[in-house]
Amino acid sequence: MHLFSGSSHPALAAALAAELGIPLGRVSLKKFSCGEHYVKFEQSVRGQDVYLLQTGSQKPNEDIVELFLMCQAARLSFARSIHVILPHFPYARQDRVTEPREPISAKLIAHLLEESGADHVITLEMHSDQIQGFFSIPADALSSRTIFTEYFRSKKLKHPVVVAPDVGGAKRAKKLADTLGAELAILHKTRPAHQTAEIQQVVGDIAGKTCILYDDLIDTAGTLLSAKKALLAQGANADVYAAATHGVFSGPAVERLTAAGFAEIVVTDSIPNDPAAFPGLKILPIAPLLARVLRNVEEGKSVTDIYKK
Repeated sequence: MHLFSGSSHPALAAALAAELGIPLGRVSLKKFSCGEHYVKFEQSVRGQDVYLLQTGSQKPNEDIVELFLMCQAARLSFARSIHVILPHFPYARQDRVTEPREPISAKLIAHLLEESGADHVITLEMHSDQIQGFFSIPADALSSRTIFTEYFRSKKLKHPVVVAPDVGGAKRAKKLADTLGAELAILHKTRPAHQTAEIQQVVGDIAGKTCILYDDLIDTAGTLLSAKKALLAQGANADVYAAATHGVFSGPAVERLTAAGFAEIVVTDSIPNDPAAFPGLKILPIAPLLARVLRNVEEGKSVTDIYKK
């Protein structure tokens, strides 16, 4: 196994290499003065199984272009197989046409990954299940549910309720609620404009209970603030937790979450973030999960058994 890292998340790449007990491969990643990316593998990959780790960080356009170039460089260097590890899939929220004359951007990214040479994609907590169907190559859409289950079990919360921020996230929240042995509540959310959310109704019994708002990502945190306000108005315990796989934290997110007063904001390290970015931020590692998946891929074993237990 030869593991190479893009420039988006070197800390995660180092943690994954340590979990696997292998050194990171040598690759040169540069940018010309005009902004173009340059990629060159500094060791032979001919006839090898190559694993490329890149995530969608706060600069997704640069991350994804660099990944395309790494894939093609490996393909043109006669790699036997190219496995892309893409924890946060860029453009995942643009997975359908919601207004006339829009692109399906997530589908385009999937096609470009294939065209650049990828044989297999491993990603974590896709925004929607349909994105997996955009690929004509194998795509493992992993779940981070086991990571959050282990963490919240250790906290021994009294009367926990897992809350889906909208109907679209109900399936994801229900699975976490089942593994935690908790109840489920669903918020009815509308979006009057991009990155603007309004909570219309709370479905479920949350009075006097500890709520865990669970989503695939936190971007500007507008949904979280509206959700917390609605939950408290319906009598929820003042200690409201928020959990999401991907901490994008763009725009006013840090300012909002600093003032929001959540008991904790729990995310994974799928995107690089400063643990001290704001009070209450807890970052959980995904390297152990990815390492188990990669070992099973190498040994021809089931990946599903790892994250669906």
